[in-house]
Amino acid sequence: MFYEMTVQIRVPDMKEGQKWYETLLNRKPDFIPHEGFAEWELIPGCWLQVAEGTPSNGSGPIRLGVVDIEETRERVVRELKVEQFELCSREDVPVRWGTFSDPWGNRLGLFEYVSEDDKNERTESVLKK
Repeated sequence: MFYEMTVQIRVPDMKEGQKWYETLLNRKPDFIPHEGFAEWELIPGCWLQVAEGTPSNGSGPIRLGVVDIEETRERVVRELKVEQFELCSREDVPVRWGTFSDPWGNRLGLFEYVSEDDKNERTESVLKK
């Protein structure tokens, strides 16, 4: 049985990387166990680790679910100076999504459920856990 997960992103400069991810996530890390490493618990049991090191080429994207993709995209573009961040959708897919990169080439993204019922059901089930 799996009960938690972590995803690690590497950045060459931890000070810059931590600041960038604090801006993206709108908060300070939840845990900094040692120099060169910071963690955010995004939802219960799901941790994003930012570690100092060489970024992995071609990995990702790690997509984060949001309630309002337009609003979050605007904030990311404005506050983090992300230039390429197109939103996509397909008739047969229940979410809208977009992909962008951090300054070190790590691929990230956002997604939002198209149906308000799906969005409410999913957020309620995640927040109950």
